Amino acid sequence: MPTTHRCSFCGREFLHGKGMLYVKKDGSLLWFCSRKCRVSMIDFKRDPRKFKWTAHYKKEKRG
Repeated sequence: MPTTHRCSFCGREFLHGKGMLYVKKDGSLLWFCSRKCRVSMIDFKRDPRKFKWTAHYKKEKRG
C-alpha cells in the first residue's frame, strides 16, 4: 500500500511521489500538496484557519 501524506497547509491527503517536501532549518518536515499551499505558508506566512478551502478552516468553524 502506498504511503500517504497530509498537506501541512490545507490538510488534504495525497500519495507519496506527489507534492513537495520542505525541510525547515530546525529539521521539521512540512509536506505540501501544491505550490499554492507551499507559497501561502512559507512565502506569504498565511494562517490556514483563515481560508475557506482548507480543512483547518472547516475544523475551526465546526468546533
